[in-house]
This record gives sequence, C-alpha cells and structure tokens, in this order.
Amino acid sequence: MTTTGPDFLALQVRDLEAAAGFFEQHLGLARVPAGPPGAIVFDTAPIPFAVREPLPGVDLASVSPRPGAGVAMWFGVDDADDLHSRLVAAGVEVLGPPSDSPFGRTVAFVGPEGYALTAHTVAA
Repeated sequence: MTTTGPDFLALQVRDLEAAAGFFEQHLGLARVPAGPPGAIVFDTAPIPFAVREPLPGVDLASVSPRPGAGVAMWFGVDDADDLHSRLVAAGVEVLGPPSDSPFGRTVAFVGPEGYALTAHTVAA
C-alpha cells in the first residue's frame, strides 16, 4: 500500500451557503458546478477543498474553543498583506498582523463557524 498524501480537504459547517459565501467573497474561490449532496466543492488545485454538512455524530456546537482546534489549514494566496487588509476592511476577525514564516508571509484569521485558518504567500 502507498499513501500519496492529502487528497481532499473539507470543513464541516452548519450553514453551507454562509460558509461557501465566505470563501467566495474573501478568498475568491469558485464553486465547482455540480458537487455531491450536502457539500459545496471549490475549484482548487492541487487538492480539492469543500465545505460540507457535519458527518453523523459530529456536534459542532459542542466543540470548544473552536472547531478544528489542533488542525492547521493553509490557503495559498498571491499577497497575504493585501488579504489581511481586505479581511480587516470586511470586519473579519484577524488573529494577528501578517508575519514572515519559513513558509512565506502569513496571515491567520477566523473563517466560517469559527475555524482558525491561515493564508500564506509562498516566498519567491
């Protein structure tokens, strides 16, 4: 058996349309025209990304301090500083100013349902 790495990423959310709207409005993601029932899939590469209804037995209301605690989900962007400015202007909770990391310029923010997300500009 060979495992090649992550092949699909999804966040479980209670409000699919609100979560999809967040990623469309703030990160510029585009929906795939026909996704599976209970999910909205975005046209991302190399790994598909989606928001989906919670799986059976998942109670997002009981998750503390926020859903996904302990999991790091990063999005590649062409300008982390610009994204930071746009998120602040839109009233999105930003978890700190942009900063440099070994993986490029980063900005962390709170996405749908309270997930902590990071966007980074890959260093040239």
